[in-house]
Amino acid sequence: MAHAIDRRTLLRAGAGAAGAAVLTARSVPQALAAGRAARPNVLLLVIDSLRADHLGCHGADVATPNIDALARESVRLRHAHSEALPTGPARRSILTGRRIFPFHGWAPPKGLNQGPGWLPIGAREQTLFSALRRAGYWTGYVSDNPFLAFNTTFAGFRGSFDRFQRVGGQIGSLRPVSSVSRRELERWLPDWMQQPKYRTSIRRYLADNGRGRDERQTAAARVCLQGIDVLEQAARQRKPFALGIDCFDPHEPWVPPPRYLNRYLDRAHRGPVPADLRYGRADYLDAAGLAAMRAVYCAMVTLVDHWIGNVLQRLVELRLADETAVVLVSDHGLLLGEHGLTGKLATELHPEMTHVPLLVRAPDGRGGGRASDFFGSTHDIAPTLLSLAGVRRPRGMDGFDLSPLLRGRSPGRRLVAFGGYANSYYVRDRSWCLLGRNDGSRRRLFDLRADPGETRDVAAAHPEVVTRMHRRVVQATGGRPLPFYGDYLKRKRQIRERAQQRRAR
Repeated sequence: MAHAIDRRTLLRAGAGAAGAAVLTARSVPQALAAGRAARPNVLLLVIDSLRADHLGCHGADVATPNIDALARESVRLRHAHSEALPTGPARRSILTGRRIFPFHGWAPPKGLNQGPGWLPIGAREQTLFSALRRAGYWTGYVSDNPFLAFNTTFAGFRGSFDRFQRVGGQIGSLRPVSSVSRRELERWLPDWMQQPKYRTSIRRYLADNGRGRDERQTAAARVCLQGIDVLEQAARQRKPFALGIDCFDPHEPWVPPPRYLNRYLDRAHRGPVPADLRYGRADYLDAAGLAAMRAVYCAMVTLVDHWIGNVLQRLVELRLADETAVVLVSDHGLLLGEHGLTGKLATELHPEMTHVPLLVRAPDGRGGGRASDFFGSTHDIAPTLLSLAGVRRPRGMDGFDLSPLLRGRSPGRRLVAFGGYANSYYVRDRSWCLLGRNDGSRRRLFDLRADPGETRDVAAAHPEVVTRMHRRVVQATGGRPLPFYGDYLKRKRQIRERAQQRRAR
């Protein structure tokens, strides 16, 4: 079982009793370590659907001791936002170091028709890992992300690594659904989920992810255990390594084992707890149902934190902590009843959706424990890690290098955070947040000084602010009007209407 990583163990594993106590026979031999180039290793931890405000280091009453300990070793960005949502565009932003929004020139790629911004990463595309590999790094990636790890359009990207480890369970079939009893299934299906689509998907997920009982069969555990296996392989290389571990949990569905769920679920709760949620209005849930949903999500966050802790602990055991730069980030969050909504909704780009954790840890520990108010973004990660590795960034990487924050300096001038999801965008500065559709409709303005929760639209009272904030996005993205893919929305509406008609019959 992993314990919380503190400064003494994470950064000084090889220099005292704390480090010596955790070394194992599989630790990297000193001669091998000496044979590697004197450049830091790189470890990128990507956690899907992790809200920053659900981490202890961001003030949440949620148990995340391992990520909190990593934060104490890192510069923590208080105001990091995803510039492109959801999963696919966010991965492109993180891995290519390029601003992806506003998706100019997008066309649905064959085999990946998920919406504006969704494009595969090709074998020859410049990424963080391809740049490091050309610079002499051994590269690996471990993921259960259904798109990145399994969609055929990402085959070229997967082939660009020395080792890409795909982890099943989010999709596929690891175990027969007959292994899940009806009683086990009903535990996760409240009344609103008593539909064939939920019964089928949750039963499959339970079969593949420990039936809500066996922790080592959960997706998070399997990703991190296989991540440790690849980390050990990387440690045996006579060159520096760059490893990505990309965990799809705590993305729904959710089936946390009892020791996590019981920590958050009201003892008075009776009946099933929801293993999933709807994307839309939250009026399908009463107060108890909403509380149970939030409890399940918190339990999954703590589960993921525990297994990320195992990865960090193994880094210590291998005596690699002092020579490894670490970044932890999420792609986006989700709504859990805030603004009367649940799920990920393109038009509702409030902080619950866009605010992500972003921790940057230097191998030598400089800057550890600092918190920065700089507007960080997902496309800053690749330039930052390349800078820490001493590798020149490829042409076209336009994110900021955040490494100056480790020395108490500013990375540059960024006065607003902005980004988008499908046909919608957000832009925020220290005083205002504007949400809108790319075609100019549904513009809503929030005064963050008077209304930090973004509950009151004041666009009508401040039209000049709406114009100014919108103009800042257009100017920052090349001066062209933001693209609006109306045909995409029409197709989505038609699909939804047909599904509703089928259910009505």
